[in-house]
Amino acid sequence: MRILIAGAGIGGLASAISLHAAGFTDVTVAEAAPAIRPLGVGVNLLPHAVRELTELGLAPKLAERARATTELAYHNRHGSLIWSEPRGLAAGYRWPQYSVHRGELQALLLQETLARGVPVLTGRRLVDFEAAQAAFADGSHLDFDLLIGADGIHSAVRARMYPGEGPPPWNGLLLWRGTTRARPFLSGHTMIMAGDGDHKFVAYPIGGGDPPLINWIAERPATERVPGDWNRRVPAAKVLEHFSGWRFDWLDVPALVAGAETIYEYPMIDRDPLPRWTHGRVTLLGDAAHAMYPVGSNGASQAVLDARVLAYRLARDGDPDRALAAYEAERRPVTAALCCANRGQGPEIVMRLAHERAPGGFTDIEEIMPRAEREAIAASYKRQAGFDPDLLNRRASYSCDR
Repeated sequence: MRILIAGAGIGGLASAISLHAAGFTDVTVAEAAPAIRPLGVGVNLLPHAVRELTELGLAPKLAERARATTELAYHNRHGSLIWSEPRGLAAGYRWPQYSVHRGELQALLLQETLARGVPVLTGRRLVDFEAAQAAFADGSHLDFDLLIGADGIHSAVRARMYPGEGPPPWNGLLLWRGTTRARPFLSGHTMIMAGDGDHKFVAYPIGGGDPPLINWIAERPATERVPGDWNRRVPAAKVLEHFSGWRFDWLDVPALVAGAETIYEYPMIDRDPLPRWTHGRVTLLGDAAHAMYPVGSNGASQAVLDARVLAYRLARDGDPDRALAAYEAERRPVTAALCCANRGQGPEIVMRLAHERAPGGFTDIEEIMPRAEREAIAASYKRQAGFDPDLLNRRASYSCDR
């Protein structure tokens, strides 16, 4: 079976590796960019995604490039702790949680894809497809028996399926992202989120070095939408205007922002859940299928899970049509629910609740939000996203040797 993957991002490359591992040898990746460069900033890989990459044999190389995240902590905008919990191995998972530069992860996946003999064609921007042939902007064509649209939030494959959908909806929030060499904070392996539900600051280390590289995200409401282009750069002054007073005993937010070499600006956008991902022998995967707000550290992880489930179903079910139906039945409801949960702020809702109940700050979090309530919010999201530790540790593997 000739399998064509549109897009060489995390989802597309994870699909290529997963399909090869499952015994499919006629796989090709077509990437729109003229060259694959290590762009972007930090990304989190939750234990359910790390499990899949581990079972593909990538654990040692991933560990070399990433930093284990052992704690997640939510604070209010004054720096007071709302909730913290262990993560990864420290939380009882059989697999760690990692924070890594997106470019490093993509480079690792590309290296593994090429090592398995899967061709990755660059400069191939898909513009159309028919029953068994894809057409590209350069005038070339490729035949396929199965086309996987892993071409991101602005997916050409999705647009062909749903031509009237229009641009991704915006929720009125603006994101700024950057990386800065800075001394570690708290445990040195902590991911922090601080804010009040609208204004938010996230930071976590994504690599080694002395001092380590810290990935950060600043978020605030805006009145005018900016282009949805991750390469749009802005000066630090634009961010500092809104976060100049965010200095905590354990983190100096203005210093972290001012120390960034490059800062990127992006609107908070996602995609509405779809009624179908699969049309004939064409299906969607990753952000092309279910782009969601960067809440709960789930985007890249869900793309990896898509890739593994799709390869597993194709290998196990034999008939491609039945396999695609099983893939969509397993993955589409989960990711649709996650998209909606992220629109409601997911586990980060604790910051909004703390602000609404104590806008001037608090001295004892128990008085405004009992531990049982905070635990229930965290546990509910883990179950919904598929990384409840007990369920994940017991779940059967998606590995499938043919």
